[in-house]
Amino acid sequence: MKLTKPPNSILLMLLGAALLGGSCGTKTETTSQSEQQQEQALMPVKVSSAAPDPSHPKEHAPAGKGSSLQGEVLYWRAPMDPTYISSQPGKSPMGMDLVPVYAGQEAMGPMVRIDPVVQQNIGVRTAPVVRRDLTRTIRTLGRLDYDETKVAHVHTKFTGWIEATYANATGQRIRKGEPLLDIYSPQLVTAQQEFVDANLSLQNLAVAASPSTRRRLETILESTRTRLEYLDVSTEQIGQLTRTGNVQKTLTIKSPFSGIVVNKQALDGMEVRPGMRLYTIADLSDIWVFADIYEYEAPWVKEGQRATMSLSYQPGSQYEGDVQYVYPYLDEKTRTIKVRLVFANPELALKPGMYAEVNIQSSPVRDALAVPLEAVLFSGERNLAFVSLGEGRFAPRDVTIGIESGDGYYEVISGLAQGEVVVTSSQFLLDSESRLQESIAKLLSVKPASARGDMDMASPEDMDMTSPEEPEDHVH
Repeated sequence: MKLTKPPNSILLMLLGAALLGGSCGTKTETTSQSEQQQEQALMPVKVSSAAPDPSHPKEHAPAGKGSSLQGEVLYWRAPMDPTYISSQPGKSPMGMDLVPVYAGQEAMGPMVRIDPVVQQNIGVRTAPVVRRDLTRTIRTLGRLDYDETKVAHVHTKFTGWIEATYANATGQRIRKGEPLLDIYSPQLVTAQQEFVDANLSLQNLAVAASPSTRRRLETILESTRTRLEYLDVSTEQIGQLTRTGNVQKTLTIKSPFSGIVVNKQALDGMEVRPGMRLYTIADLSDIWVFADIYEYEAPWVKEGQRATMSLSYQPGSQYEGDVQYVYPYLDEKTRTIKVRLVFANPELALKPGMYAEVNIQSSPVRDALAVPLEAVLFSGERNLAFVSLGEGRFAPRDVTIGIESGDGYYEVISGLAQGEVVVTSSQFLLDSESRLQESIAKLLSVKPASARGDMDMASPEDMDMTSPEEPEDHVH
């Protein structure tokens, strides 16, 4: 058989299809029947804007399967070679029946059609796009610490010497108002004496004294009282000094509130200077828990949400608390956000320094449009979902997703509508077929044969693959 040279445009189309991994080429007619069925199952739909040839008679789709696509036949195409098209039905170079492309089908955009048997074999599953409440439970590790608002440091504002200590052990429980230590200070004794003298002078003032003298003594008495208050002498102690007029050698310092002595520096006979820390007392009736959450979990966590906590060394025990504060900065090393929670600790079972498992119950997002996590493909440049159009047809769709729930759903911002059906498995096979079709359409821009005339594309058997300079060869 003599081979004739095909047009240059046909050679370019075949070369482009080969570069894209197309199936045109050297496949023989010995393809098995099972392979042909699988090849016919994945049939990309060609996008074409060419108008049909008015001189060509209109043909219609057969009734039954695919009847929704009935209409005028624009051209015929090889199932496994999108570049092989013809204006008449017939056989492809591989021996397969040409597939008709109907009017209106070219406007559907990229689409993949899969035989139902193949769908079952490759495990294609679908799910509807629904509206539902989205929730998420944030699970993280927490570290217990003191409630900073209930920690007090005891120190003096004057120089002195400790005469006796009452809270003399770290870890000792103490109540508010109980004595911590007695301290002697010459400065404090002088301040007490000045107050007593001013008080006696005012009491012994004659009735006939002038008002200005009385006001002056009252001012002195008030000044000495204020000085005692500035030295942390309590109102009760000042009252006792007013009643008795006896100057005390030592001052008893009392606890500011109930708690545990977590740090003790005071010793009997020790010299004390202003600002020196003598005791640290912490109230453990409430405990703080610091937890770290990741950046993508931040939209779910808000102040006031309920949280639960469990300890590995207390199996079966669970504590309930609240999210008290979400810190407004990010740790650059761990890329996490710190969250502070508060838990009641009436039995003092929770101890600072412990580690715990924390679950934060987030507030639900009401009536959100959502799809299963498996329905979205992430390609880096876009997020893709395949929508089932029925009758084995699937179309890719760009979607914009929002937050991820804890029960396997993404919030859909745009790209999908309620009630549409999306593919939740085997999307990679559909995506590969869709990308192949898109690449071929962009590279070749194929027009139907009716737009170029009634000439059919030459088959490989009729193509002259030799250059003009070479002698003619014959196939025997």
